[in-house]
Amino acid sequence: MSYREKSYYTSNYSQIATKGINLEDYSLEELKALWHKTIHDGFHGICFSMYRDGQSPGDDISKAQVEERIKILKPYVGAIRSFSCIEGNEFVPMMAKKHGLKTLVGAWLSDDKTDNEREIEGLIELAKAGHVDVAAVGNEVLYRNDLTLEELVGYINRVKEALSGLDIPVGYVDAYYEFSRHPILVESTDVVLANLYPYWEGCPIEYALGHMQAMYGSVIDAAQGKPIIITETGWPSQGGGLDGAIATEEGAMKYFIDTIRWTKENDIPVFYFSSFDESWKTGDEGDVGAYWGLWDKHENLKF
Repeated sequence: MSYREKSYYTSNYSQIATKGINLEDYSLEELKALWHKTIHDGFHGICFSMYRDGQSPGDDISKAQVEERIKILKPYVGAIRSFSCIEGNEFVPMMAKKHGLKTLVGAWLSDDKTDNEREIEGLIELAKAGHVDVAAVGNEVLYRNDLTLEELVGYINRVKEALSGLDIPVGYVDAYYEFSRHPILVESTDVVLANLYPYWEGCPIEYALGHMQAMYGSVIDAAQGKPIIITETGWPSQGGGLDGAIATEEGAMKYFIDTIRWTKENDIPVFYFSSFDESWKTGDEGDVGAYWGLWDKHENLKF
């Protein structure tokens, strides 16, 4: 059974009640060993971190750099998620496909209409060239209030029309609750692409898996029977905290182990956030922004 047939077109939302591990049951070395085993056993997909130290969005990134990072990730995942279709980001799905991986390819939409045109045309071009398995038209646009709902749906419809007949599902990525607030997002798309972050809701790590499962349940309620992909979830390894959510190495390891176990047991496609630490991400997110990777900024497994 192909990746898409198995993972993207299922309406079976019955859940196995996965329980998270108890950190008190593990020494630090035992926890690291389980984390390593979970990674080396492989998992569905990962969000691609584009930028090395000294680089940031707006820089043009080379195909060679993208391919080097794809090669690092390839032994562990079946799919790669990208966030943009310009400034070198277009190389991500190209290189993923070259190395036998599936792709979820995003067009980054903002309040810059000129860049939006470049992104939309880039996504359509990549899809028609065979580099796209799932197309994502925008990421957290409503969360950031960059576009109106009507403008966003217009972009989604435009991509759907352009890709008609290509058997490429089209979706939109946002925080899980936006699909309940705006049913037209579900009605206008083929697949529901939801970001689930217990950390950003201040949830303590010991309750984070249960909180994420509740988030996923609300997406099921909103999805109208359409397939669901968890497009982002993760936990930072250092940098501070938010209410009861504290960024620690132990928390990051537990969250990854719990997430992969739960999604595997329930056949839920997930793109873990993120692949590599990125130093530039310390703006709106604060210090924790730089520490979401499974690999550190030097491209070594973190633990």
